[in-house]
Amino acid sequence: MNKNSLAYSTKKINRNFRIKVAGVDNEGNKINMLVGVSGLLKLIGVELANKFLTRAFKSMDDSCVCKLRRGLKVTFYIK
Repeated sequence: MNKNSLAYSTKKINRNFRIKVAGVDNEGNKINMLVGVSGLLKLIGVELANKFLTRAFKSMDDSCVCKLRRGLKVTFYIK
């Protein structure tokens, strides 16, 4: 796996999850919205996205919540 590539395909991620991001972004704006894979990568980067996606795919619950120390919360809802 390349450091700049996702562990899962964009098609597989979008087919299985709705991704909601809430909290404060890099510029200090409050956000609370659904994002796609590209929006997720802009907010948290490839390495954290891979870590969170692996955790979400292993999760057996309806949703998987991943929180960052900087105040951002990423929730993966199973479709």
